[in-house]
Amino acid sequence: MGTGILVTPHGASLATLIEGGTGTASISLDQPETMPDRLESGTVNVPGIAGIRAGIRFVKSKGIERIYRHELGLVQALYRSLSQMEAIQLYTPEPVEPYFAPVLSFNVKDVSSETVAQKLNTAGIAVRAGLHCAPRAHESFGTLEQGAVRVCPSAFNNMNEIRVFSNTIMKFHRK
Repeated sequence: MGTGILVTPHGASLATLIEGGTGTASISLDQPETMPDRLESGTVNVPGIAGIRAGIRFVKSKGIERIYRHELGLVQALYRSLSQMEAIQLYTPEPVEPYFAPVLSFNVKDVSSETVAQKLNTAGIAVRAGLHCAPRAHESFGTLEQGAVRVCPSAFNNMNEIRVFSNTIMKFHRK
């Protein structure tokens, strides 16, 4: 379950994906022609919509550029720290401007990505481990068997948390 926003040119004709259960034309077996009802089958995810609204307000209040700079600074610091650890294999290139998403993928040598993620989780750090729904990408990186650990610093993280992350990895790979 999820919620998203679809932006289309005014008057665009879109085919429906799923039909039935609209709140405005429940008796009809066909989707209504009016938008957005035509594309909204079933119960609308009101909490998801409220979450998107809050997210948009947050981004507007902080500014996209400010958020980007903050996240880029965090991911650059994390990259520098991890790249100095002998047991770390980084799969992400060094983060530089202007087009870099704040995402790093790595492994600790001779340790499964799931084990690394569990250890980080024990320390209160959330990451994603495995194939990330992208087996072909992992095949090209040579990580199809092990997967990788993916970390994504965000606007809600700070430099101290990056240090905690790095220290946790450092302790873990020394054992």
